Amino acid sequence: MDKHDLSDFDIRVLRTNTLSDEQLSNVLRLFDTSYRQANHAYLKRSLDKLRYIALAMHKDALAGFAIGDAVSAKLPRLSDSQAVALAGISCIAPEYRRRGLFFELEKAACFESRILIPGLRFLKCGRMAHPVSFRVMRKDPSVIPKLGVPLSEWHKEIGLRVADIYGVSINPDTFVVIGDGKPVGFPILEYEVTDEEWQLFDSVDRNRGDSLLAMSRTPDAPEGW
Repeated sequence: MDKHDLSDFDIRVLRTNTLSDEQLSNVLRLFDTSYRQANHAYLKRSLDKLRYIALAMHKDALAGFAIGDAVSAKLPRLSDSQAVALAGISCIAPEYRRRGLFFELEKAACFESRILIPGLRFLKCGRMAHPVSFRVMRKDPSVIPKLGVPLSEWHKEIGLRVADIYGVSINPDTFVVIGDGKPVGFPILEYEVTDEEWQLFDSVDRNRGDSLLAMSRTPDAPEGW
């Protein structure tokens, strides 16, 4: 079977404020399976802030979930409102990883608002707790932050605006999202991470609950980006 064939999963998108007690319990249980010291309060705040959650069911079991949203927002130095995708936390059960489920669930959650239109430019954003979760996004030529490339003043201005949309604070010089003093959790992953991949995370204090704000332009970047 094709490892990226997802036909055996039932993928559905719900409004986060419509999750049943049983569904929320299953989401939290998978969060606990995916993270050491999983911070339930952090996940519940994400459910309050972002409007959609994509669930992947395999038979009667929750195989994965992703929280996300998209909004239309004014961004610094751009005259028109821009579509902004806001990726949230995502967890995939260990037995279903490396099948492309992470990407499909995040896409489903972020596109549910109908603000993102395939083929039209939008700003893709996410908060990364670990270098592995940044791997797909860091391949995008327009991604920031990028190792060895200084952030421009425009990048910093947009970073601060995106942080405001997420309802968080960042250090605009590093794009570190400042935590609330408690860890989000420590991902339980079976991946090798290189020293180079860790470098962007040097200032991220995961014990404080920090993460790294990342952004990229899809399908291309505006002039001057």
